[in-house]
Amino acid sequence: MDIKTIGVEDWLNVWEKSATYDIAQSTIASMTMGEILQLDGQAGATFYDRLNQEKMNYGWIEGSPEFKAEVAKLYRTEIDPDCILQTNGTTGANLMALMQLVEPGDHVIAEYPTYQPLYEIPRTLGAEVEYWHLREENGWNPSIDELKELVRPDTKLICINNASNPLGAVLDRETLEQIVEIAQSVGAYVLSDEVYLPLENTENFWSMADLYDRAVVTNSISKTYSVPGARIGWTVSNRELADKFRVYRDYTMICCGEFNDALATYILQNREAVLERNREIVFRNMAIAQEWIDSEPRVTWQAPKGVSVAYIQWDIPMDDEEFCIKLLKEEGVLLVPGNRFELPGGARLGYCAPEPVLREGLARLGRALRQFD
Repeated sequence: MDIKTIGVEDWLNVWEKSATYDIAQSTIASMTMGEILQLDGQAGATFYDRLNQEKMNYGWIEGSPEFKAEVAKLYRTEIDPDCILQTNGTTGANLMALMQLVEPGDHVIAEYPTYQPLYEIPRTLGAEVEYWHLREENGWNPSIDELKELVRPDTKLICINNASNPLGAVLDRETLEQIVEIAQSVGAYVLSDEVYLPLENTENFWSMADLYDRAVVTNSISKTYSVPGARIGWTVSNRELADKFRVYRDYTMICCGEFNDALATYILQNREAVLERNREIVFRNMAIAQEWIDSEPRVTWQAPKGVSVAYIQWDIPMDDEEFCIKLLKEEGVLLVPGNRFELPGGARLGYCAPEPVLREGLARLGRALRQFD
C-alpha cells in the first residue's frame, strides 16, 4: 500500500522530544497518574478495586460492559452497547471505519484542511476524494452551498472533523442537520471524528450519532480527557455497520487490554472532574494566548471555540518549517508548522499546555518574531 506520510505525525516523531517548551500538542495538558488517581476522591481506590480483581489476559475484546456503559452516557440518544466498539484511539477508530466503508471508485467528500487520515486513507483505498473547504473568511467554517455542489448521487461518504484539528472551528447543530439532509438525499454515510469536544457551550454541542442513523462517530480519551497514554477510543454506529467493523477490528487489534480498559472506564466515570479541570485550563490559557496575540503585531488567530487546538497565522518572510526548526533549535519551542496541515503561513498552537510552558513558549516565540521587525 502506497500511502502518504501524515505530515503532523512525521513532524512530531522527529522533533517533539527535542523541545523544552512544547506548545504544539493538541491534548489538554496530559494528566499524570498521580492526578488521575485523585479524580475519584479516594486516591484511586475505585480504580484499583477493579484492577486488582482482573487477570491481565485479553479481557473484553470489544471493550468491557462498564466501558460501553460510560461511552453511551456521552450521547443524547440511547446507544445499544453492541453498537460501541473499543479501538486503539481515534486513529484506530478512523482507520477501521474507513477500511470498511471505502472501496475503489467510491466518491468521498472530505472536510479540508483537517487531520490528514480523513482524506488520505480514502484516497489510498482508491476513492475519488473531493475537498469541502474550511474558509478563513467564514471563521474557518465550510459552506453548505459548496457541499450541495460537491455531493453526487453516487457519493458514498462525507468525512468531517468536529471540532476541527488544527483550526478549532465547531460545526453547530443547524449545520450538522443540513449535512444530514444532504447525505440522506443520496444515501451517503457520514464519518464524524469528534475527539475534540468544545468546552465552551458544551451543552449545545451535538454529536452526529444523535442526528443520523448512517453516521459513524469516532472519539477517544486522548484529547478532551487528557489521557492519550491509554490509547483507548471507540466507534458508535448503527448495528449493521458495527457488525461489519468487527471483522476489520479483529484483523487490526484484537483488544486494547485489561489495564487500558479499566483506566479508560475510570476516566469516563470521573469525566465531570476531568472536564472541570480542563475547562479551567482551556479558558485560562485561551486568555493568556489572546493577550499575547493582541500584543504581537505579526500574529493573528480565529480564537478556538473552547477546543484544545488552534491555528495561528503569522506575517514573516520565511517558510513555516524553516522558521519552526530555527525556533526549536534556538529557543527550545515546539510548534507544528502550518504546511504540515497544508495550511502555509502559520502553525498549530497547543495553547492547552501547562501554564508555565505556555507563557515561556509564547515569550520565546515573540522574541524569535522580532528578528523580522
